[in-house]
Amino acid sequence: QVQLVESGGGLVQAGGSLRLSCAASGRTFTNDGMGWFRQAPGKEREFVGGISWSLGRTFYSDSVKGRFTISRDNAKNTVYLQMNSLKPEDTAVYYCAADRLGWGNPGGEYHYWGQGTQVTVSS
Repeated sequence: QVQLVESGGGLVQAGGSLRLSCAASGRTFTNDGMGWFRQAPGKEREFVGGISWSLGRTFYSDSVKGRFTISRDNAKNTVYLQMNSLKPEDTAVYYCAADRLGWGNPGGEYHYWGQGTQVTVSS
């Protein structure tokens, strides 16, 4: 059974940091890109950033560029989202997803999704 499991969410004050993890199991994702998305209450899900699995190229939305960093550990089949300088508007459920096209960019075809982890940033 293929699974993506996010962890690391929680409550943090504005200006603080969190690191989210996305652990993949059930298959290797060597040829998949990995993306991070978020969805705030009453809003559509939006792309946050992603990483191509084999080349490590990263993509970020303008709203998080310079504050968030995506990395991956192929040996552990895990992707990370380091979030710094958090703002209340970053509050959302964060999801990781696997891109069958391999890039982890906004135009990817995401065929596996995690269950999400809540991030709440207080002002």
